[in-house]
Parts: sequence; C-alpha cells; structure tokens
Amino acid sequence: MTDDLLPEGLADNLPEQSALLTQAMRLALDAMDAHGYDRVSPPLIEFEKSLGQRMDGLQTRSMFRFVDPASLRTLALRSDITPQIGRIAATAMADSARPLRLCYAGEVARIAADQLDPVRQRLQIGAELIGSDSVAAATEVVLTAIEALDAVGLGPLSVDFTLPDLVTTLASSTFPLSPEQAEKVRRELDTKDAGGLKAIGGEAFLPLIHAAGPFPDALEKLRAVDAGGALGSRIEGLEQIAAAIGDRARITLDPTERHGFEYQSWFGFTLYAANVRGALGRGGTYLIRGTDEPATGFSIYLGQALPLLDTDEQRDMLYLPLGHDRDAATRLRAEGWRTLRALSEDEDPRALGCTHRLEDGAPQPI
Repeated sequence: MTDDLLPEGLADNLPEQSALLTQAMRLALDAMDAHGYDRVSPPLIEFEKSLGQRMDGLQTRSMFRFVDPASLRTLALRSDITPQIGRIAATAMADSARPLRLCYAGEVARIAADQLDPVRQRLQIGAELIGSDSVAAATEVVLTAIEALDAVGLGPLSVDFTLPDLVTTLASSTFPLSPEQAEKVRRELDTKDAGGLKAIGGEAFLPLIHAAGPFPDALEKLRAVDAGGALGSRIEGLEQIAAAIGDRARITLDPTERHGFEYQSWFGFTLYAANVRGALGRGGTYLIRGTDEPATGFSIYLGQALPLLDTDEQRDMLYLPLGHDRDAATRLRAEGWRTLRALSEDEDPRALGCTHRLEDGAPQPI
C-alpha cells in the first residue's frame, strides 16, 4: 500500500540497526563524559525565533514549522541541536562556571535533503565547550571527537581543517573587498574556479585554491600567501592542534571549505572515517548570539557509519520456558543475560532468536 511508504529521506531502523546505533551512542557519550562533558537533553520542538537567533547563518526555513495552538506562536522542529545548547548556556546555565562542558544526543530533522546528504532525519551526537574558542579549546574538542569515534570502533580517521572566516579576514585587511565582492569570492573559491576569481577581481585569493591537501604541504602554501601577517595566528593555531592530534588521525587542510560551517568562526574541522561515505561530523569555533559568548564544539552523525558498526557478534538470548525458575531468571538478567519468556508450549526458541534455554536454574545452549 502506498500509504505505508515513508517520505523521501526517511527510513526505519529495524532491531539490529537500532541496537547497533544505541550501543554506538552510549560508547560515544561515555567517551565525552570521561572528559567532563555533562549531558543535557533539550526538547525536540522550540519556538522558531529561539532556534533561529542563537547562531549566525542558521536558516529556520530549513526546519519544519507550525503554529502552537497554546501560544499561537510559530514552533520549529530542530534541525541542529547546537543552537539549543547555546540557549541553555545563555539562560538556565548562565551563572554556571566557565568553561562549561555539555554533551547531547538526539534526533534532528530538516525539510529537504541536500545534494551531498539525502537523509532528512538523523541521530546527532556532540559536545560543546562554552566560554572559550582558544587554540586550547579547539584542541580539546578535536581530540574528544576523535576519542568518541575511536570508542565506537571507527577508523582509521581523517580530520580536514578549514578556516571559515578566512575570506572575511583577508577582505577586511590585506585584500580589501566590499561585502558583495567578498561573497562573490567565496562562491568562486567554493568551486575552485581560478578563471571566475580573476573575472571578479579576486586574483589575490588565487593561491588559496591550491592551499589544500595533506596538512604539511597545504599549510606551507597557506603560509606563502602574502597576507601581511593576518594569517599568522591562525596558522600557528592549526600547527598546535595538528601537533596534539599526532598520528591519531590523518590531517588535511582546505582553508576555504564552507559547506557545513554556517556559523563557525576562525576554526572548523570535518571528520571522516575510512569506507564511510561522506562526513561523519563537523565542528569548530563560534559565537553564541545574544550573549556573544565564544564556544567550541562538534557534532557527529553515527547513522553515516552504520554499515561499519560491528554486526558479527551474536547477542545471546535466554529462553525461559513455561514454569521456569523466576529467581534464577532475575539473577541471570542482573548478570547481563537477555531473556525471552515463553507464552505457549508450541514456540520455537531458535526461530525467536534464542541461543540458550533455562534448565535447572542455568543457561544451556540450544
């Protein structure tokens, strides 16, 4: 029946997939918790204005919106949890000591998919360090993201650095441009179009097209850009973050990459894993609008990695026949066994996924 079809970009996660994602989520959150990040759980729906006012570049038109019958105000279904963390930091936790470390996990949805990612609903997991966008904060956040993915069992990992405000920085100092010209330069850099850059008077930005690739080589090309010292602190920051990562991940640099960095400031990064299609997540530094408080964070989307999560390990299930020893069953569940209780005599334990049967108070292989 056509009524049973799901909308484009949405899909069910069946038992095996759901179990894998739940386990991966727990492992990632545990890794963040081990580094002092406290979990918060914001609501799925908020007032549209609240969601749209915390981050630069966040478009509420990409969210599902509807009118709240109670307040008659417009509500929106979140497409990103990060702005909600910014709201929590700016309101309920405004008086908490800084830096404030928070983590989260929850579903997000958007109206339309983009060309690079057809999924419209996904599980977002992440961490935010509120109160600092320093090199030290960026280093901690990148390493925490890597550790979270390592805990899930994904790898080898790659981290691609970018400088989201690079054109703005250069256009306001060394290579002066009007806001309209700067936006044209950004568009041409997005497509790596050297001819287009020349046509709009952006010749000074041409070397940035080639300052991409493996980190050491790309960084030297970026260093060679005659920016009058405007890039010095950023280059030094990238070097320090890369040194902290060491050999835990392959590092690349694309200083003009903008996709997915709508509200990041001086530093951004994208996370990849071998044999995973597309990016696993992104992060970077930003300002929380309304308070202008600096912050650094990341978000990962483990649904991207679902094909790589461990599916080989069979989960044992203990079949509890009619009239079974309930005390023994309770004890075994406390020890970690999953149990399935018989409802009739004619059941087939194997067909129901059971690997063991409770006999004489102990599990016996079927």
